[in-house]
Amino acid sequence: MFYFKFKAHIEALLFASGNPIDAKKIAQIIEVPQEHVELLIDQLILEMADDIRGLTIVKVAAGYQLCTKPELSTVVKKLAQVQDPKLSLAAMETLSIVAFKQPITKQEIENIRGVKVDKVLAKLLERQMIKEIGRKEAIGRPILYGTTDEFLKSFGLNGLQDLPPLVELLP
Repeated sequence: MFYFKFKAHIEALLFASGNPIDAKKIAQIIEVPQEHVELLIDQLILEMADDIRGLTIVKVAAGYQLCTKPELSTVVKKLAQVQDPKLSLAAMETLSIVAFKQPITKQEIENIRGVKVDKVLAKLLERQMIKEIGRKEAIGRPILYGTTDEFLKSFGLNGLQDLPPLVELLP
């Protein structure tokens, strides 16, 4: 296959983007059939598996992303002088409810958590972990919330189907 020269193009696109890119978009950019792009990405993944390489390509959020190998995380952490603020327990609880029960309204979240969630929802919206996905067909037409690609990326999920099974607590 004469497309081998495009491996560098794919690697450059993944690096420059910083975010996941799907194979279809890469194929359009470099004007190569999508099937060949997927084969080239598979070859790049194999080449990057070598211990002398610090990067790898992972499939996440229905696309491909260039990432540091997990075993090098301690080295990369030294680079970061300021850590991203972690989500609070309240934010994690609310985000979990949205992820498993979406689409869901603020009132439904509050009924599950038993507390007001205005500030937590605002923080999750600000961090782009959730988004407004519509309005419920009910009195007042309350906003429906769902998760975003940023949520998938942050938790290393390819899609919502990768969430662990929800175990209902029995009384």
